[in-house]
Amino acid sequence: MLKTAESNDELKGLDVDSLVIEHIQVNKAPKMRHRTYRAHGWTNPYMSSPCHIEMILTEKEQIVPKPEEEVAQKKKISQKKLKKQKLMAPGAQVHK
Repeated sequence: MLKTAESNDELKGLDVDSLVIEHIQVNKAPKMRHRTYRAHGWTNPYMSSPCHIEMILTEKEQIVPKPEEEVAQKKKISQKKLKKQKLMAPGAQVHK
């Protein structure tokens, strides 16, 4: 049963190595009445016990690491502070 599910998923284009059984369920099916033939013309009842099997496979979710934030991000500086920094910079010309 697993081999059949694996080949079906391969045809659908899923990654077979990352498959996980999400749900599996087995239910009774109607019994089938047969006869088993014996020696000297005798027959014995033969009751088979079939079942319905339901299996749902899904791909395992891959955990993607969160990207580290860049340390050297530009900080927002107000216009007032920018002007002050330009005035205080070495070699800046001061207008009088």
